[in-house]
Amino acid sequence: QVQLVESGGGLVQAGGSLRLSCAASGRTFSAYAMGWFRQAPGKEREFVATISWSGGSTSYADSVKGRFTISRDNAKKTVDLQMNSLKPDDTAVYYCAAGELTTRARYEYKYWGPGTQVTVSS
Repeated sequence: QVQLVESGGGLVQAGGSLRLSCAASGRTFSAYAMGWFRQAPGKEREFVATISWSGGSTSYADSVKGRFTISRDNAKKTVDLQMNSLKPDDTAVYYCAAGELTTRARYEYKYWGPGTQVTVSS
């Protein structure tokens, strides 16, 4: 079992930066791949980034590649999402998730946090 809680969301102007953090509880955090997803109003939840259990492999959605960076600290049981050059289209609720595979597929993630709101003003 893994419990996840996101933090770091807020309101930022376009072009600005935010750093989201996801804190995990449970002894097996380091065994899981971690992902970030987001959901804008009226839209499906979509993949943002994923990182393998070791941190050695990462993958990003094309829409955020070059602007967002995912990282993890297994000792602290945290996974972060550094978001730079934010755009109004990045406005969404951001969720972290844990799963057995380093994948973009939402259904492969077993544990989810409650989400944190990110709003980017133009």
